[in-house]
Amino acid sequence: VIEYLKSNIVMLRWMIAGGYGDAETLGRRESRMEEWIANPVLLRADPDADYAAVIDIDLSDIREPILAVPNDPDHSALLSDVAGKHIDEVFIGSCMTNIGHFRAAGKLLEKNKDPLNSRLWIAPPTKMDEAQLREEGYYEIYQTVGARTEIPGCSLCMGNQARVATGSTVVSTSTRNFPNRMGTNAKVFLGSAELAAATAILGRLPTVEQYMAFMESIDATAKDTYRYLNFDKMDGYLQQAAQVHISDKVKAEAHELQCSSCALAQ
Repeated sequence: VIEYLKSNIVMLRWMIAGGYGDAETLGRRESRMEEWIANPVLLRADPDADYAAVIDIDLSDIREPILAVPNDPDHSALLSDVAGKHIDEVFIGSCMTNIGHFRAAGKLLEKNKDPLNSRLWIAPPTKMDEAQLREEGYYEIYQTVGARTEIPGCSLCMGNQARVATGSTVVSTSTRNFPNRMGTNAKVFLGSAELAAATAILGRLPTVEQYMAFMESIDATAKDTYRYLNFDKMDGYLQQAAQVHISDKVKAEAHELQCSSCALAQ
């Protein structure tokens, strides 16, 4: 948690330096993070708490990808149950993805020397992800394979920036596949970015064996591929963040909010 917050503190200061939003609002949030790090307390359930249900899942029992199938995010199937299904379009994006997913997809796409067999859309969730992916050369890979790159944001997930073709069958990394959300009469599977990239290459949902073969190269470089954007370790963000001063007034307001939150949690 502290690693995540330290990164976010630098990001918030970077945003303030860039004139993003209301500086005092961002400053209060940053100050509350600083205060929590100085005295970290995690919320815990009461010893006598009651639960509607207790669900235990043994992850060692999951030996292949699980997808949500058209058109209900609560309706799932194993990859082996839907392998071979023709896919018209693939979307890699939404707030469910992070930069590591785009690196993994890029590495799979780079190894492929043939034209993609499904139309591929790529939209990182933030402009910071986009900038880093460009710096690392992944946008060159996306362009080489013919992917359509959208501006960072919701894109096809909401269907408000663009939409898939009417009646198409789609694999998406987004969180919802409700009817007509991504496109009129579209049939949408939900899965991982790695599975999505493999699908775009093949033009169909891969078999479990094909998927595992794709993943061998990703697993070999997983530590590098899936590293996060730690803004507190990136010079460009640190330099701008260092220019920001959070006033005593804002810190005092943040402290009051922090105390109120702690009182409510007790």
